[in-house]
Amino acid sequence: MLSIVIILFIALMIPGIVNRTRAILSGRKGVSMYQHMNNLSVLLSKGAVYSPVTTFVFKIAPVIYLASVLTAMFIVPFGSWGALLSFNGDVVMFCYLLALGRVMLIFGALDTGSSFEGMGASREALYGALAEPALMLITGTLAMITGYTSFEQIFMNMGKGGAEMIVVMVLFLYVVIKIILVEAGRVPVDDPRTHLELTMIHEVMVLDYCGFDLGMITLAGWIKTALLAVIGASALASSFYYNGIVIILICFVIAVAIGVVESWMARNKLSRNATYILTITAMSFLIFMVCFLILLEINI
Repeated sequence: MLSIVIILFIALMIPGIVNRTRAILSGRKGVSMYQHMNNLSVLLSKGAVYSPVTTFVFKIAPVIYLASVLTAMFIVPFGSWGALLSFNGDVVMFCYLLALGRVMLIFGALDTGSSFEGMGASREALYGALAEPALMLITGTLAMITGYTSFEQIFMNMGKGGAEMIVVMVLFLYVVIKIILVEAGRVPVDDPRTHLELTMIHEVMVLDYCGFDLGMITLAGWIKTALLAVIGASALASSFYYNGIVIILICFVIAVAIGVVESWMARNKLSRNATYILTITAMSFLIFMVCFLILLEINI
């Protein structure tokens, strides 16, 4: 149960750290580190307004999105605290739960009948389909290294590795950060601050949502980012010193890295996003093969 509390804490802190990093690097005072929490509380205190065109699919999409992410959170352990749910194959279940949330948001966007939201939904479906192989490959890499298919068993039995494994886990964390940028719809794939419908991806899908529904979508996005960050941080920490404090610090480093990327990089052209995401999958496959050769004790 304590692992859930800590993951929620990380989920609430990462957006604030990203905002502060962006403000510092751009020489601005910026908003408070906790402003995003205030914004979320305002959304959750408001009611929802529905278009007469929409059906029940539009109404249940945020609920299922948040429920799928919360269920995925129950699977992920944190440090010495085990996961609330742990079973063989939960690494696969984790990937499919994230996919379920994405699919429901896509259905909700299509249910509005809006051409803008339909455009964003089609882009989200494409990028999700391209990013999911990378997510499956990195989770499969962890399973191959330890011989287990449960996150709790994986991190408990990872053990300290040599210099080669530490380097591989650093690359693993690099890939996880790239996946977070895609899943969270952040620069360089998308820009959550934009208001140009023709260039938006994730934000355009939720244009018709407001109040409590939008609050659920926002919170679910933060938790999904935190879950991926915790998995990447746990994998790296397990290669040299598996400790809860170390994992939290690495998660905060990930948040700083996202802020640096958003400050120093421009958003990709839409035509380049597919290539960008495919390079993430290629890197994931490379890590998988390197780990396979290390397990076979083949010099590379």
